[in-house]
Amino acid sequence: MDSLLSFARAREAALTAMIRRFVECESPSDDAAAVNRFVDLVADTAAGCAKIKRLPGGHFGRILVCEMTLPGRRKSGQILALGHSDTVWPLGTLRTMPFRKAEGRLWGPGVLDMKAGIAFFLTAVEGLRELDVPVASKVVLLLNPDEEVGSEASRPVTERYAKESKAVLVLEPGTGLAGKLKTARKGVGDFTVTVKGRASHAGVDFEAGASAVLELARQLDHVASFTRLDKGITVNPGVVRGGTRSNVVAAEASAEIDIRVLKLRDVPGLERRFRGLKPFDKRCTIEVAGGLNRPPMERSAGIARLFRLARKLGRELAVEVEESLTGGGSDGNFTAALGVPTLDGLGAVGEGAHAVNESILVGRMADRTALIGKLIAAV
Repeated sequence: MDSLLSFARAREAALTAMIRRFVECESPSDDAAAVNRFVDLVADTAAGCAKIKRLPGGHFGRILVCEMTLPGRRKSGQILALGHSDTVWPLGTLRTMPFRKAEGRLWGPGVLDMKAGIAFFLTAVEGLRELDVPVASKVVLLLNPDEEVGSEASRPVTERYAKESKAVLVLEPGTGLAGKLKTARKGVGDFTVTVKGRASHAGVDFEAGASAVLELARQLDHVASFTRLDKGITVNPGVVRGGTRSNVVAAEASAEIDIRVLKLRDVPGLERRFRGLKPFDKRCTIEVAGGLNRPPMERSAGIARLFRLARKLGRELAVEVEESLTGGGSDGNFTAALGVPTLDGLGAVGEGAHAVNESILVGRMADRTALIGKLIAAV
């Protein structure tokens, strides 16, 4: 058996305990103090094998940087292991979604997205140290406090470390119960379309009004036509607001619209179509704000090479590693857009991210941990 795989299997109980500590330290994006508690927990866990730095995260929690201490005398280049400390779950979720081990899974808020992935990485580092496996590169773990809400504060830090790296390994969960790695992700953006009309009494003075709600409805029907499934472009009006009372012709209405794009080249045209919206009712005005938040992670030659290496190493673990494209974004979108080979989805195998059935497969913890360790040693 592969030595790292054997190590990971022998450490399964300790790994489970680490995951439990991480999950039970709740860390919603909008609670900086809670995120900082989790950051401190990870820092304490890694303290024996890393140099620790905490960077400011604006009004979010702190950014954690761990430079790992690994075997091997000479280090050439850098590998960035990328993750996030925040979750979508509010404080107190553990009361209704407690951490538990059942049905061959670990359950709990944030266990899949992505606290298990962080624990896998730290256990892989422990294995490399204990087995004295030489690592030719400097290895840095970067955990961001605001990934779930757009990475507003952490993006510049992520990009700075990525530019210094020859490869980025993203500890987000794999795709589906097969745990496919992610070699491409769609770019993500959002637009807010605001319509301003003219209020009037719906019964007494109907014709004097210009309904912002009616105008917005017409605009949304038009905006929906921007979707091009053949090109991987989707446009989803997700939140609509407008009006004050049913007997008032609405003076204002707005919509929040999600966009996903497969290719960066399609973004300018899509943005032009949003900026070029014209009112059907000339008495109304339209304001458009927003744009692309995360560029697409396009499957480059460098990403393909990194995936082929992971597939080869997976076979040494008797695991057939597969790849996938996903419509969701991660901080790996930023690093890939810089041209840095990025392999995403190296974290846990499970299902239910952001849902009440969030869980990971216990039987896939060891091989995933070993794969991360083997990639660190081989890149």
